[in-house]
Amino acid sequence: MNQTLMKSDMEKSAGAAGVQRVLVVEDERDIAALIAYQLTREGFRVETAGTGTEALQAVGRDIPDLVVLDRMLPGVSGDEVLQRLKDEPATAHIPVLVLTAKREQEDRIKGFEMGADDYLTKPFSPRELVLRVQAILRRVQEAGFTAGGRILRAGPLRVDVGSHQVSLEGEELNLTPTEFRLLQALIERRGRTQSRRQLLEKAWDVEAGVSDRIQTRTVDMHVRRLRSKLGPVGDWIETIRGFGYRLKIPEGQG
Repeated sequence: MNQTLMKSDMEKSAGAAGVQRVLVVEDERDIAALIAYQLTREGFRVETAGTGTEALQAVGRDIPDLVVLDRMLPGVSGDEVLQRLKDEPATAHIPVLVLTAKREQEDRIKGFEMGADDYLTKPFSPRELVLRVQAILRRVQEAGFTAGGRILRAGPLRVDVGSHQVSLEGEELNLTPTEFRLLQALIERRGRTQSRRQLLEKAWDVEAGVSDRIQTRTVDMHVRRLRSKLGPVGDWIETIRGFGYRLKIPEGQG
């Protein structure tokens, strides 16, 4: 059964305004309770779900600011929940921290390929989980609200860094936070080649220990998705073999 945990009666009376909501999807009750307790102490509103079905129902009722998602769930798996969230325009923007007992590199790669914003393996430090949640939400806020209305332009592309909106020839595009940060990094350094490591640091804020293989597959997959959403303009993102990518704007396109 889902349950909402409040830090105090004051926060409860204040409602959702100003309080970030985290949905914790974990079938082991003790782990779910521990995560909920730690996040609630830091001022988050936390709802828990024990199955993938409950998680999707919870998101349908009220979209959270972030989801902590166990991959191994009864019935609808965590992978399927993640896929559904990323496939639906109304929920594709929700950042997801995958929490799992699967420790192999291939499992980490798969999590990133499906759109996870971060990946933490069990057993884990509750404090580290809180810090990762805070870091993800800080990146989302910085991309969406703290840039003072700065506008980036590249031909028919218009990127409003302040409102976290991208439009192509006046039509708004539905980008995930990661895709937005990736596009922003490419536009800000247009014409200059950026390594996959540089793009990871900009768009994912990854740790230095991520392997070259994860770097390649994670960045390449997101670039493919971004190109697809940009249509013909996606061809402006050039692959620099053996190194990374650059945004090269054709002459006359500005």
